[in-house]
Amino acid sequence: MGKDKMAGKTRGVNRRTVLKGAAAGFGLAAGSGAITGFPTIWAQNIKNVTLRQFGTGVSNLNAIAEKCKADTGITLQMTALDSDAVAQRAVTQPKSFDIADIEYWICKKVFPAGVMQPMDTKKIKNVDKIVPLFLSGKLKPDSVIAQGTAPHSVGFVEGKDSTKFAKSQTQWMTMIPTIYNADTLGIRPDLVGRPIANWKDIMDPKFKGKASILNIPSIGIMDAAMICESMGEIKYGDKGNMTKAEIDKTIAIMTAAKKSGQFRAFWKTFDESVNLMASGEVIIQSMWSPAVTAVKSKGIPCVYQPLAEGYRAWGGGLGIAKHLSGLELDAAYEYINWYLSGWVGAYLNRQGYYSAVLDTAKQHMSAEEWGFWMEGKPAAADIMSPDGKLLEKAGAVRDGGSFENRMGKVACWNAVMDEDRYMVQKWNEFIAA
Repeated sequence: MGKDKMAGKTRGVNRRTVLKGAAAGFGLAAGSGAITGFPTIWAQNIKNVTLRQFGTGVSNLNAIAEKCKADTGITLQMTALDSDAVAQRAVTQPKSFDIADIEYWICKKVFPAGVMQPMDTKKIKNVDKIVPLFLSGKLKPDSVIAQGTAPHSVGFVEGKDSTKFAKSQTQWMTMIPTIYNADTLGIRPDLVGRPIANWKDIMDPKFKGKASILNIPSIGIMDAAMICESMGEIKYGDKGNMTKAEIDKTIAIMTAAKKSGQFRAFWKTFDESVNLMASGEVIIQSMWSPAVTAVKSKGIPCVYQPLAEGYRAWGGGLGIAKHLSGLELDAAYEYINWYLSGWVGAYLNRQGYYSAVLDTAKQHMSAEEWGFWMEGKPAAADIMSPDGKLLEKAGAVRDGGSFENRMGKVACWNAVMDEDRYMVQKWNEFIAA
């Protein structure tokens, strides 16, 4: 997932846009019914609220801040950091943010520290329309729950003031889900020279010096596990919660491959992964869907390859800082309700992600877009990116097919293991080897 695209930079709306849009934008929002359920005086004041949001670059997007301002009057100040920096800052600087835009594996690390407040689902308008993956862990009633930190397992707490994850759904959610995807390997079909069908294919000696995996320990270890299991080297009890022996064996296999020169690089940011692939320095690697999209939009062939063993999935959401109260807390709920109301969902779907409430997103997409992105149908018209660049010509079919095909074949979720510290230490030894 395209996390670190703007690492370290503050993204937001500039002052001129804010001033220009404030009066007109708020009048429109109030008239359109976007702002609901507040006493009039609060509804008028909400347009003066600035919410400081930080998270990974994947969803800290200027276009979302600008549209939020226009529709609700709320100003978002966005800061994008890499995953590990996000987890650290949430715990060590809890007053430095109002909204945490984080992944569920980060939530597992951060929520128990008491720096976020449980969210009252009675204040979330579309809560009953959220994809069941986030509520029960199952896409369909007969689905098998994937290994790793499945979002529903850290999605609820026991009560209003609790930091203890609940075993089943309650009125109190840790985060409201917003964005998720099923990740796989990206390939350059013009350069790999053979069909790619398994995670183990990244280890083919033919690709020596032309392969890459990502260097974010909690995610990289899951890709490594998918590779090692595909090779037939290890059968894990739970890839998302390895024993020390499983960690040791996984890292030994990856280190041997590294020493033999299999890997060209280990990337940390979205842009690095795009540049490695677009240049042809790397022809098979861990990738995030929008990075594949970015390579394609340069006119370079790139495929997000479905693999026999299934996908590694991730999911993110919006959480509220513990210190928020009063008008700012109401603004935070208003923002999150707006987020699920459809425009953002459609915007994210058009980048190859998935939105948490599909019904509302569908209302903001053309039938051709919905058919291509969500139903796996051949594109009935040219498919454009959110910024208007040609992504796919009419007739193309999305890599991996429909939403149900992709999210129904998740083998594991990004995870935090019981042996997390040991895993990170071993991972760093592998990168340094």
